[in-house]
Amino acid sequence: MDGALQAIRQHGIAGVSARTVAACAGVNQALVFYHFGTLDDLLATACQAATVDRVAHYRDRFAAVRSLRELLELGRDLHEQERRNGSLAVLAQLLAGAQVDDRLAAPTAAALRLWTDEIEQVLRRVLAGSPLAELADPAGLARAVTAGFIGLELYDGIDRPGADAALATLEQLAVLADVVDELGPIARRAVRGRLGSRRRSGPRSR
Repeated sequence: MDGALQAIRQHGIAGVSARTVAACAGVNQALVFYHFGTLDDLLATACQAATVDRVAHYRDRFAAVRSLRELLELGRDLHEQERRNGSLAVLAQLLAGAQVDDRLAAPTAAALRLWTDEIEQVLRRVLAGSPLAELADPAGLARAVTAGFIGLELYDGIDRPGADAALATLEQLAVLADVVDELGPIARRAVRGRLGSRRRSGPRSR
């Protein structure tokens, strides 16, 4: 499985084969089929196992988050660490492969859900009682956050300053959310009412 992940990092999903995996693992390529049946089954198993390990690595830190700003600070650190060790690159490559190979779609989606489940728990906790909780669905927002960090991994490879600027902007929005939460009860009711009316009316047509 380590050889499969290394092959994805080195060759991209399009360049992964039983031969390249075996070369990275230092074994005979027949062992790929002996132990896993197909190359796709090996890739799916390796992705799931690696994601379980990485999510577990951050679980205590997710549990300690108490605000959107802290969540984004953790996200920035997570992005940097996972970029350095290649985990985000592997997940991005598997997402690309899943677009053309249905056998990779389900296991890749399952791996992503491990991240979104953790993020959703944090969002439900930090948004509880906030006026923003009435505007943002935690489950949908968790998926948006996960998709955003995968996108940043791809963007980072071609425009690192642009990716940093995107993260900085998200942090500014988190500061704004903190300001809203610190408002007095009258102002909070006004914000809650305004957000509720915007939600009921939907986006304005241009």
